[in-house]
Amino acid sequence: MSKVAAYLNEHLLGEVVVDEAVRNRLSTDASVLKIKPEMVVYPWTTNDIRKVARFAWQLAEKGHVLPLTARGAGFDDTGAAISKGALIVTTAHMNQVFEYDAKQKLIRVQPGASAAAVDAALRLQGATIPALGSDLNYVTIGGAVAYGSSNHMSGKYGTMENWVSQLEVVLASGDVLQTQRLSKRELNRKKGLQGYEGDIYRKLDTLIDDNKELIADQLSDENDSVGYSSLSRVKAKDGSFDLMPLFVGSQGTLGIISEMILKTEFVSSESSIAVMAFASSDVARDAVDELVRMRPSSLEYIESAYFEAAREQGKRYKAYEDAAKEQAVEVVLIIGFDDFNARAQKKGLAKAKKIANKYDASFVSSEDTNSDELRAMRSVTIFTNIPQGKGSISPPLFNGAYVPFERFELFSQGVAELAKKHHVSLPLYVRPYEGIVETRPNLNLSKVGDRQKVFRLLDEYAALIASHSGYLVGESREGRFKSQAAYKQVNEELRDLFKKVKDIFDPQGILNPGVKQPGELKTIISQLNVEHSAASTAGHTPRR
Repeated sequence: MSKVAAYLNEHLLGEVVVDEAVRNRLSTDASVLKIKPEMVVYPWTTNDIRKVARFAWQLAEKGHVLPLTARGAGFDDTGAAISKGALIVTTAHMNQVFEYDAKQKLIRVQPGASAAAVDAALRLQGATIPALGSDLNYVTIGGAVAYGSSNHMSGKYGTMENWVSQLEVVLASGDVLQTQRLSKRELNRKKGLQGYEGDIYRKLDTLIDDNKELIADQLSDENDSVGYSSLSRVKAKDGSFDLMPLFVGSQGTLGIISEMILKTEFVSSESSIAVMAFASSDVARDAVDELVRMRPSSLEYIESAYFEAAREQGKRYKAYEDAAKEQAVEVVLIIGFDDFNARAQKKGLAKAKKIANKYDASFVSSEDTNSDELRAMRSVTIFTNIPQGKGSISPPLFNGAYVPFERFELFSQGVAELAKKHHVSLPLYVRPYEGIVETRPNLNLSKVGDRQKVFRLLDEYAALIASHSGYLVGESREGRFKSQAAYKQVNEELRDLFKKVKDIFDPQGILNPGVKQPGELKTIISQLNVEHSAASTAGHTPRR
């Protein structure tokens, strides 16, 4: 492989590295998997990525597959930012913020730019990209788009797909494609092109037309993110066509994003927050029904087990502790308002307080105390994500599922039964606005029993979610780790459709093989990082 690296170094502006220490360092991401790459490529330009892709394509034509995997900060918690082939790491050189158009509210950036840097630049202009959320210090813009990020404000503002205007993508062949919404006439022009781009438009348009009923019947729910479910949003009813939805959330399996134009929105300089503590989960759910109708900027449902875990590690949140002195607490709700009008925020807080009083819940708002003190409560999950205890971890195995909140009561009962059966704790963090559910079991992957338990739990958890009209892959993506469990809930017709999409874009199987595909359990088990510990995820631990 050193000969390949030497050849690529001769032809790229950037660098290709085969150093053992570098490859070991980049063999993990925020998941529980470990795969050492054969080389690490630090491209300087889009043309560098083109040359690497073209080289890999030519190798594949000769029967030698060199997998290509795009990687930003390695924040992906599903194993999609690691690969045994060539890692294309954009953070070193392709990290520029090119321009911001305040009139159109658009920003042009490279994929390796950190979300924190982009957000800081935008806030100087009084703007932001709402879907980036609060994990700014851990993610790159390219990673957020490839993963299809969402956050606690997505109920109001939508996911990352809603904030992407155009993408520049290097295809598996090394050709470059620019996405945009095409009219019927423009689509026909694209389909008439010679070469790989024309092939993609011709084949994909035919695939969509041939599977209209299947797509309408089974891919119409935007809460389902498994496979290439966004295929339903490529061709509109008026015949217009845009490939962008397919690339967002595709985790680098259809192409490598090399540049993007993102939408932005003006942001209020001030926001308000309130914390409510409920003695009963039943009552908390009733309150949620009323709070959702207010359309706040965020609403979070956190079971008290998270706060008890924090307390065990010496962390006490005053609002929770004060409420617990008055009555036992089962659920904490955190609600936010970001209206530009301060009066509207004040009105929102007043209405939320009225609802809290109706259900005998404690209520503290940013009008009563330091708002940072209340916002800090949103980070309480870190004490469960990184528990104290030798060898114990709470890996991100079950993040980002979707369950309709009207089914949440029965679902939570099922989770409690699952926890009891497997002798684990499964506290729930929920975003009721969007129906997004997260839980993390405390495990020790150095133990054979816990390694086996991981996959049994995941399968049963996926089945439980499906039985309540939900999806294991809702906010999150399946990547490598969840693929085997996720595809058990997908029928043969859809599996075949997703495979055809993948084959259109990547007929040689070059781009991130094993990701967003029905993986074999034995392969995933072999990739499990038995040395995974809290230290492994410390740099990736998200703030809620």
